[in-house]
Amino acid sequence: MYPAMNIRPSSMDDLETLMRIYDTARSFMSAHGNPNQWTGGYPSEDLIRSEIEAGHCHVCETSDGRIAGTFCFITGEDPTYEVIVDGKWLAPGPYGTIHRLASAGLVHGVADACISWCWSRIHNLRADTHADNLVMQNILSRNGFIRCGIIRTDNGSPRIAYQKFSIFLPIY
Repeated sequence: MYPAMNIRPSSMDDLETLMRIYDTARSFMSAHGNPNQWTGGYPSEDLIRSEIEAGHCHVCETSDGRIAGTFCFITGEDPTYEVIVDGKWLAPGPYGTIHRLASAGLVHGVADACISWCWSRIHNLRADTHADNLVMQNILSRNGFIRCGIIRTDNGSPRIAYQKFSIFLPIY
């Protein structure tokens, strides 16, 4: 069992910590067979600053208040997901998208806590990851996401697209 985590919106006071977490995540990905996903300083401080200002960036905190991870959660249409090839989405919107999920490496369970929190807000989630990111592919599969096809990021690079969807029907 993983420790309980509090998830809250990020603030500008968190920015320096978040950038260190992304540095840690880039090193982790490179050491685990994925050296090509977050290159060139991605995500940039300007991008994360804009995500904080938009209310998309969140942090996962341990019970003693340490920031254990971060992610961006956006509800609404994601232009990156308009075209999918070699498959199809499980269901149309509305949906939430999980982007830029990263752990500080302090505790296990950051990704699971993030996904659970997002799922509690909307039962139609999408995410994508690099073909070399086997860790994230396993996390998504373990959390009920289905591989749906391939999308392309803003710079044209391919990503494996996933979706988790559920519809609850009333019982009479």
